[in-house]
Amino acid sequence: MPNSPPRPLALVTGASSGIGAAFAERLAREGYDLILVARRRDRLEAAAARLSREFSAGVEVVAADLTDAAALAQIEARLADDERLGLLVNNAGFGGYRPFVEIDPKVADDLVAVHVRAATRLARAALPGMMGRGRGGIINIASLLALSGAMPPNPLPYRAVYAGAKAFLLAFTEALAGEVVHAGVRVQACLPGLVATEYHAVAGRDPSKMPPMMSAADVVAASLAALASGEVVCVPGLEDVSLLDRLSELRRAILLAANTPVLAPRYRAR
Repeated sequence: MPNSPPRPLALVTGASSGIGAAFAERLAREGYDLILVARRRDRLEAAAARLSREFSAGVEVVAADLTDAAALAQIEARLADDERLGLLVNNAGFGGYRPFVEIDPKVADDLVAVHVRAATRLARAALPGMMGRGRGGIINIASLLALSGAMPPNPLPYRAVYAGAKAFLLAFTEALAGEVVHAGVRVQACLPGLVATEYHAVAGRDPSKMPPMMSAADVVAASLAALASGEVVCVPGLEDVSLLDRLSELRRAILLAANTPVLAPRYRAR
């Protein structure tokens, strides 16, 4: 009997709970082996045992803090070293919700390190191999708050650093998609709204006082379906996708209209 082909490999960050844990379960069910990254080793090991038992998945646990440069470098090396790597899910993150003048500078620095630096570096480590093999995918979990910069706080949280980091992930993914589209690699920014996970309680918000929330499993289902169909921006709760097309058209129109050496008259008047 011929040997079966090796199982594809996916690396998921922030895999100990919420959306990351839901990705791990769905991918194990679909036949992936997994590298699960998070800070809480006990949760990762419990998940690994269950996924191995229920889905015969090979699961490697990496307990790491992505704000730590040495730990991040080790994960980068692991990504570049395995030809089975088919999917990277950059999901790790936290809210850090505070008025900007009150946020601890270390919290701001850690938030940028996890959402921006780690996602960028891991994508950079994974892409050369994926492009060389002509296949693979990267999913960056952003947020609808990436689009919220012009909206004031209340009822939205104070979120200047968080929303800025998620806006980076959106722009980064859209620009990167144009670079890899011909290499057989797909990249996606997933922008969920409120999701029913422990994230909100950890961020200091009372889930019982919040609107109904989408399940993490539904976010994952939307993201993977969108990746398969080539959607660069996935908004799990958005039915009218023409709104995304209109947003892209408006941004393009502004870029083209404003790229001129002539100062706009309203500024000359001053």
